[in-house]
Amino acid sequence: MEQQTMFEKILVANRGEIAVRIMRSAQELDIKTVAIYEETDKDAFHITQGDEAICVGPGPRKDYLNIEGIIEAARKTGAQAIHPGYGFLAENPDFSRACTDAGLVFIGPPPEVISNLGSKVIARQIAIDAGIPVIPATENLSSAG
Repeated sequence: MEQQTMFEKILVANRGEIAVRIMRSAQELDIKTVAIYEETDKDAFHITQGDEAICVGPGPRKDYLNIEGIIEAARKTGAQAIHPGYGFLAENPDFSRACTDAGLVFIGPPPEVISNLGSKVIARQIAIDAGIPVIPATENLSSAG
């Protein structure tokens, strides 16, 4: 049976080992990959593992979190989707929403899920509403003094 892929190309919005692992997995599915890098990381190993690489800014470290810059990189390279890796962008509902608003697929949860599960209070209530047992805890404290 022939395997179909959802995308021809994805941009991996992370660096280092996690980016290498994501790119390797995508390539095993015959999906082309785009690595991003800052100028300060122009010799980093992860950019040699993508099918192509694009610089997202001078750095250091700030351009890896530049949502608009990463979306622009995806557009320039023809990527149909963005994988955020893990950490900062993967936990940012604004990034998930910006990808969707730009017509790109965010490979991860929708922004509402990221927001809800980022709140211990809301996540606990979702579990309770779903009938999932939770350990006893103090009820939510009122913000009123």
